[in-house]
Amino acid sequence: MTLPAPESFTLEAEYDLVIVGSGGGSMVAAIRAKLAGLKPVILEKRDKIGGSTGFSGGVWWVPNNHILKRYGVEDSRELAERYMAATVDFVGKGTSPARRKAFLDEAPEMIRFLEEQGMQFDYPDGWSDYYDDRDGGQPRGRSLTATPYDIRNLGPWEDLLSRGTAFAGIPMPSLYLIKMLMLKRTFEAKKIFARLAFSIVKNKILGRHILAHGASLQGRMLEMALRHGIPIFANFATNELIEENGRIVGVSGTYRGARTTVKARHGVLVNAGGFARNDAMRQKYQRHPISGSWTNANPGDTGEMLEEMIRHGADTENLDLAVWVPTSLNPDGSLPAGAVGKDGTGSPFMHVGEIAIPHYMWVKRDGNRFVNEASSYVELGEALYQNDAVPAFAIFDDRAMRNYAYGTAMPGTKPIKKWLESGFLIKADTIEDLARQAGIDPAGLAAQVARYNRFAETGIDEEFHKGERQYDRLRGDPTHKPNPCVGSIAHGPFYATRIFPGDVGTFGGVVTDERARVLKADGSVIEGLYATGNCTSSVMGRSYPGPGASISPAFTFGDIAAKDIIARAGNSADRA
Repeated sequence: MTLPAPESFTLEAEYDLVIVGSGGGSMVAAIRAKLAGLKPVILEKRDKIGGSTGFSGGVWWVPNNHILKRYGVEDSRELAERYMAATVDFVGKGTSPARRKAFLDEAPEMIRFLEEQGMQFDYPDGWSDYYDDRDGGQPRGRSLTATPYDIRNLGPWEDLLSRGTAFAGIPMPSLYLIKMLMLKRTFEAKKIFARLAFSIVKNKILGRHILAHGASLQGRMLEMALRHGIPIFANFATNELIEENGRIVGVSGTYRGARTTVKARHGVLVNAGGFARNDAMRQKYQRHPISGSWTNANPGDTGEMLEEMIRHGADTENLDLAVWVPTSLNPDGSLPAGAVGKDGTGSPFMHVGEIAIPHYMWVKRDGNRFVNEASSYVELGEALYQNDAVPAFAIFDDRAMRNYAYGTAMPGTKPIKKWLESGFLIKADTIEDLARQAGIDPAGLAAQVARYNRFAETGIDEEFHKGERQYDRLRGDPTHKPNPCVGSIAHGPFYATRIFPGDVGTFGGVVTDERARVLKADGSVIEGLYATGNCTSSVMGRSYPGPGASISPAFTFGDIAAKDIIARAGNSADRA
């Protein structure tokens, strides 16, 4: 079946369901509505389709899904509930028992529905829950990825697919890339690297355009939506909700240079992302210091629809939170060499790989550690703020520099000259001199290094237990004994960089109920208005239980919203 060309769709004045934003939760909702006989439409303000999901690692975290069973993974509704109780400790409106129940009940069904519609899943066996040591935790993991996808299948839509630069041209899912960071240390990493090189060459010879990560997920979702004939319009900059008699009945925005209104017979679903790219909103709602320049979020993550929902009375929660991914910056806060493209576009380093390696730790200005450096990226971002540690300092020795990757420096390469010249990378022959150059207390750092080196000898991190979880060890060095994540910092020269709370998107927003309906502060429903994704307060609260813990609720509550709208439409038809 040939996909309809973008220009083949004609924007109508009214649809049954109007969806603002084109992330994954939008497409699953549109497909669900279309199969029920409704007329949905997706309106995307950017010139690319796929939203933040297209920029992501492309992972769903879904407990008790049927694909896990195919791989012999032991999981159940009870285990999942116990694990969420042990990890999602924030008590708020977004984490209500009803919403948690809805997620645990509906997320596995959403995965089954997507597979029936043509989604192809891989199971990244061993990509564990982030707190696998807690009650109900799964060391093998509960996450799924989309199989690599040839985006030539999109035909005229190929160049319209939203995708970031972090995974550009890599036809291999994230778990393999994590393991490949041990290129100088393990035979498995060398095999993965050879396989990757072979795949790239083979695809080039055959003229294929195979991508993984968020591009494969959203590429296939886009194809599925188009095969159902769902109209999708790029460059429709929605910024207004239309209200009549207390009910949201449509949206308005700029399309082809003109103010355009699109009515919704049964509901509006907002899946427009957060406000990571809106520095004014970040300064208003988030903890300081913060900057929109530290983010790797989708360029469309600018928050106008979140502000519009607030204008209509929507309650909010956790606006100070983001999906933190620690980054490192120059002394003046600018991006280092290698983090800025030739066109001037910033791509801050995302430190999710090397944080678990040996011979490496984080400290505050007093020289003391404050966190298990191998923790989940969201937990690390929270720790930076909670410990007044912005910036913190990554401290490592020559072995870490020579054996592992850092930023754009691959294992075995010399420190990048521009890093040393700019002061991004601080280098010294002694720990005390390193501390003085960085502005760290020399005595405090020397004492901390001495303690850490003792932990390296025993293999037991007595301060923060680094290396005790499967999740820690996943990114550690399996050839390093006795602890793959803890090695002495003893071989000069020594290095330091400044660590800041970067992110891939904000993670708080409007409050919704278990049916994805947007709520006011008094708990009443804003009739006709639904929301999902990063513009909402997550069912995960202020926690991040596993890989894909933001994408899976976006899909799940998008699906739930569509089901509620389908029921509403059915009731309207019955009354008619």
